[in-house]
Amino acid sequence: MLLPTVFRSVQEDYHHLKAAVQLWDVACERQVEIRGPDAGRLVQMLTPRDLRGMLPGQCYYMPIVDETGGMMNDPVVVKLAEDRWWISVADSDLLFWVKGIAYGYRLDVLVDEPDVSPLAVQGPKADDVMAALFGDAVRDIRFFRFGLFDFHGRGLVIARSGYSKQGGFEIYVEGADLGMPLWNALMEAGAPHDIRAGCPNLIERIEGGLLSYGNDMDRRNTPHECGLGRFCNTQTAIGCVGRDALLRVAQEGPVRQIRAIEIAGDALPGCDRLWPLMAGEKKVGHVSSAAWSPDFGCGVAIGMVRMTHWDDGTELHVETPEGRRVARVRESFWL
Repeated sequence: MLLPTVFRSVQEDYHHLKAAVQLWDVACERQVEIRGPDAGRLVQMLTPRDLRGMLPGQCYYMPIVDETGGMMNDPVVVKLAEDRWWISVADSDLLFWVKGIAYGYRLDVLVDEPDVSPLAVQGPKADDVMAALFGDAVRDIRFFRFGLFDFHGRGLVIARSGYSKQGGFEIYVEGADLGMPLWNALMEAGAPHDIRAGCPNLIERIEGGLLSYGNDMDRRNTPHECGLGRFCNTQTAIGCVGRDALLRVAQEGPVRQIRAIEIAGDALPGCDRLWPLMAGEKKVGHVSSAAWSPDFGCGVAIGMVRMTHWDDGTELHVETPEGRRVARVRESFWL
């Protein structure tokens, strides 16, 4: 499924997202539903994050790895009950991988793709819009938690989460027939708050360090290379299929890692391929996502950098399609 990447312009959408509220059709975030007595065991097999303390009603950001410790996906997992989970996948397929593990280990589970299509309400005015439609109780949902709310007599899972740093919600629309009625109701409720149709914004996601699977990382990268080590409890994530490989990686440490990269100069060209990061004439990494930031007055980028050159303040050069630019490694992202 192809989704829009821009509505008015990348910069106009960016300013609006930061100031108001947007409604995103993110139905491409398909769910992998796992239910049955072995559901919790199977989900733990997929990730180095220790899920033993996770309770129904919680959502976790969850790196999923293969047997080599390589990243397969970085979804949000929703624990509906002890024996029922949704994995809300990012930019790669997981259904057959999960079904294969379930079958190979003869687990007592059913793995399927339910008719669930998320809508995201993102931006600083998201709470006001959601409260207008679902009542003030929606404001009480804590970050990465969810509640059940009624719409047209049906209970919808609503989580405080989303692919932006501006705050907001993701509504798991169970049943395609509810899609348009809910969209129209949200647009009506959001009219006083300048709601618009939108989508994840390139500039804003880079400023916030939100990674794009298949672009900033893939199966060749471990979670530690992606800066996701804080989501790995590899020692205690018993059963994870990539655990042994990741224990070795954790002991040795990564030799390259994702870093925020500030790029000097004016507006940047589109980053439709990897841009080499150079120390003199030696390649020491690459930039995978880049854009000009109006708020910070510089180029903002996500790059993979070798350990010899990843320290904060290290000055490098990046080879863009329009020539070489000065680039500086940052300790953290902008938001």
